[in-house]
Amino acid sequence: MFVEKLRAAQQKNQSFLCVGLDPDPELMPHADVASFLNEIVEATRDLVCAYKPNLAFFEALGVGGMQTLLESIRGVPAHIPIIADAKRGDIGNTARFYARALFETYDFDAATVNPYGGRDAVQPFAEYRERGVFIWCRSSNPGAADVQDLPLDGGGALYEQVARLARDWNEHGNVGLVTGATWPEQIARVREICPDQVLLVPGVGAQEGELEAAARAAFDSRGGGIIISASRAVLYASRGGDYVGNARRAAEALRGRINLARDALLAGD
Repeated sequence: MFVEKLRAAQQKNQSFLCVGLDPDPELMPHADVASFLNEIVEATRDLVCAYKPNLAFFEALGVGGMQTLLESIRGVPAHIPIIADAKRGDIGNTARFYARALFETYDFDAATVNPYGGRDAVQPFAEYRERGVFIWCRSSNPGAADVQDLPLDGGGALYEQVARLARDWNEHGNVGLVTGATWPEQIARVREICPDQVLLVPGVGAQEGELEAAARAAFDSRGGGIIISASRAVLYASRGGDYVGNARRAAEALRGRINLARDALLAGD
């Protein structure tokens, strides 16, 4: 199962860090997407628990974009899971084909899913019991509150109801949630509702999420259950000649900060 593969990678590399693979032509040090991302993977493969390519960056490349994605992740070791950041969401019949594309055609270990269509939009993904499904719950962007914080008549906010639904949909133990690092208080609330599910926490680094506060809020009672994702902070740590070395140093520093936050939490500090 995805969760077992994730935990094994976390233990092997002593890491809760995920590197997002988001190739932005305006930020890349050179124009060869696959070559650049393979350099990043090679430099960080012993420092991470997962990689997370965002499909938008590859789809924008045109008809060969997905082939470029596959070429970009060919160096990822087999024991490290790959999460497709796709945020797919549609009615059941269409969702079934989205799930087939991500899990069968492209063989990703997990995918992000938009829950706006309700259970039948998520279920086709969750039925792939060996794969992970991350429900987009409380995102890191500034406008998230426009919808996700809307109050409900019975009390609480919409994102809290999404968390409760994700808990109910976790019938096969493969459903997690996306909670942005920019909102530690909301992460803590999601963790309270979903004490045992994996939280994917993007938004550290370029989006200025509070890494330590977010990590402390997201860890479960055993000091696990999280994936902290950084993209631009690692990929574009430098655009100079030593961009690979700087990417590695940035990843190593993030891994260390996450582990220190975990140690402090477990020590009761």
